This record gives sequence, structure tokens and C-alpha cells, in this order.
Amino acid sequence: MYAVVGCSECSNLWIIEGRSETTQCPRCGARKAYEKRKKFVETDDASHARDVRASMLANRQGEGEAFAELDSFDALEDEVADGVVDDDEYLEQSGLDVEAVEAAGDRDPRGPTRSGSKKEIIRDALRELERPTEDEVVEYAGERGVSAEDVRTGLEKLTRRGDVSESRGRYRLL
Repeated sequence: MYAVVGCSECSNLWIIEGRSETTQCPRCGARKAYEKRKKFVETDDASHARDVRASMLANRQGEGEAFAELDSFDALEDEVADGVVDDDEYLEQSGLDVEAVEAAGDRDPRGPTRSGSKKEIIRDALRELERPTEDEVVEYAGERGVSAEDVRTGLEKLTRRGDVSESRGRYRLL
């Protein structure tokens, strides 16, 4: 059971499902017994209740004629559901190759051997290698998909932050 009800305090309209002892206005919070609420429509059909409430709101705004030209909520929902374009169709209509897009999504942009962020890989190198030189860290990280330039920049930042110490060309994680 659905009822379109109104609030005597603020004139709000809403739909109540079921029948509770009291109801509370979602706008102003006024609480009243269900039986004392003004019920404009009581129906078993939720769609009918939505249509009645929408019609009443449109009439309040002076848009009753425009609302009358619209289809019901159910018809509009069906129309929208039929008009939805799936991802593949959208990509094709955009001029993209669907298979190429799917293949690109499956690839790891960091390369096949890299696991972790650049900073994590540099830290791993410093943990696993015993007092490595910059070239040794570059080689280690390079095998995991990190460029030499990124390694040098990362080492410099870690050193400036105090996370890594450098002495005589050798690095140590602090």
C-alpha cells in the first residue's frame, strides 16, 4: 500500500509505503498519526503514487499542462532503458577499435616486470643490495621497469628527505 500524503505545516508532499502508526515529514520533521495525515491517493501501485505526486508538484508550479504531455514514470524508465548504449557500441561509434581498447586495459602500463611504485622499487633495491652505488640501484630498478632518470631523481629526493644516506657514492636506507 502506497499513499501520497501532505504536511499541514510546510505543505511538503511525499509517498509513504505501508501503514505505520505515526509519520514524520521529511522536510520539516513534523510528526503526526498516520490517520490524521491528509492522504491524496492510496494505491497498491508505487508507479501510480509517483505519478500522482509528480502531477501535484507540477500543478503547484504551474506546469500541469507540460506534465500532462509526459509519459508515466514506467514508460519513461522503459524508454531510458531501451536507449542506453553499451560500452562496445559507444566505442565503435566513437571510431575506436573495441578489441584494441580491451587489450590496452588488460596491459599493465608500468610494463610486464614492474611491481610496486618507483619509490618502492628504489627502496627495495636499497634493502636488498648491500651499500649499493647509484649504478647498481639503476640496474636493479631498470630490471623492474624504472628508468635511470627516475632512479636518480628518486635517490636524490630520498636523500634530501633523510630517508636515505649517501656516503662516498654508496647508498644506505635509514
